[in-house]
Amino acid sequence: QVQVEDSGGGLVQAGGSLRLSCAASGRTSDYLVGWFRQAPGKEREFVSSISMTGSSTYYADSVKGRFTIFMDNAKNTVYLQMNRLRVEDTAVYYCAARRFSMVSWEYWGQGTQVTVSS
Repeated sequence: QVQVEDSGGGLVQAGGSLRLSCAASGRTSDYLVGWFRQAPGKEREFVSSISMTGSSTYYADSVKGRFTIFMDNAKNTVYLQMNRLRVEDTAVYYCAARRFSMVSWEYWGQGTQVTVSS
C-alpha cells in the first residue's frame, strides 16, 4: 500500500517562491508521482510529474520554466519548487501517485493550499 502526504502550501506575493513536499511511503520504485491543482470553480489540472527513478519529468505548459519537480531518494520525497508565482497559480495543490502500468492516479494526498496575492 502506497501513501502520499503533501505539504508546504502557504500565502506568498506574486513573484515569490514556495516549495511543496510529497512524502511517499511504501514500495514506490515503479511509480510516478505527480502534482495537480484545483482552483475555485475550475477542474483539477495536471501540473507536473516525475518517475520515482528520477529519469523522467513532465510539466504543464503553464508552469514550464517556473516550476521544477525533483526528488530526494533518501527521504522518498518529491518536491515541487515553484518560482515566479502568479496570482493564477492560486489553488489547492494535490500530490498523487500511480504505477507506470496504470492510467488513473491511484493515491492522493489531502491537498495543500497555495495562495498568491497581487
